[in-house]
Amino acid sequence: MTSVKDFRIDEPATADGLGRGAFVFTDDYSVFDWGKMPDEIPDKGASLCSMGAFNFELLEAAGVPTHYRGVTREGEVVDLETALEAGDPPREMAIDLTQVPALPVAGGEYDYDAYHEAAGRNFLVPLEIVFRNHVGVGSSLRSRTEPADHGLPFEDWPAEAVDLEEPIVEFSTKYEEQDRYLDRAAADRIAGAADVADLEELAREVNQLVTERAASADMVHQDGKIECLYYRGEVRVADVVGTFDENRFSYDGQQVSKEVIRQYHKRTQPEWVEAVSAAKAAARERGVADWKGLCEVSPEPLEDSVIQVARDLYCAGTNAYTGREVFEAPTLAAAVEAVRGL
Repeated sequence: MTSVKDFRIDEPATADGLGRGAFVFTDDYSVFDWGKMPDEIPDKGASLCSMGAFNFELLEAAGVPTHYRGVTREGEVVDLETALEAGDPPREMAIDLTQVPALPVAGGEYDYDAYHEAAGRNFLVPLEIVFRNHVGVGSSLRSRTEPADHGLPFEDWPAEAVDLEEPIVEFSTKYEEQDRYLDRAAADRIAGAADVADLEELAREVNQLVTERAASADMVHQDGKIECLYYRGEVRVADVVGTFDENRFSYDGQQVSKEVIRQYHKRTQPEWVEAVSAAKAAARERGVADWKGLCEVSPEPLEDSVIQVARDLYCAGTNAYTGREVFEAPTLAAAVEAVRGL
């Protein structure tokens, strides 16, 4: 189980073959790596499932290998269009399953050799591959790197946001308690039999597809990530791609993704946000994985009016991105105006 979707195994993967299973999307949300927050956003799960399925079908049409099998409608696996024509937006996505061994940790050190010994040649790559088309003012890239590291024509990061002519691709850990960015050599070691060049190529293909689709809906695709599985020498796109939780989008200069909720918590619950940062720092200093157990403040539920604005943003954004009336919702322009009023 993850923080916002449940994971079901119908046929487990083996050393030699893929299994079958599903993601069941909930209306839960998570910010700042907290996990399940104390309230829900109605229709969020169906929004993520619909956008994810739409993007997987675009990838499959472009010849990009994925673990997607379809969405589930009354026990049958069908394509998104069939599900939408038959009734309510889907909440369950059928997928191929790969092996995910335990990642041992001792004294704050993770044993990737043990992970790959158990995984063989059929496994989920324990990395997130991050792509950026835009470097925001608060981006961690600014504190970790210099513009010259990316071939950018300025000595210091500008005070304003930077739109990139070519996307920047980075690698981050996936299963560690606190994600950390990696240089290419470290990413290659953690990837095991999977080739980091193949991972990067897939990330760039996904980024291009999502960027073009967003532009058709007058949205700007700022950044996102993919996860991948490795099976019989082939790397395939896994997890979910191109949704408002995995990626950041903007419309008319306003965020239209989970970033809206993150920023709202920063403004209205700064004590909790600061406590999360302090707990993560303390965990790093002590060499322990469980930072959440060190956090002395818990998040408070959101007001009903904020939940409604968030729901309308997810639903209106899904309608605009897919070009379908998946939900009864205001226009994206109207939903964005409501966000600006928070």
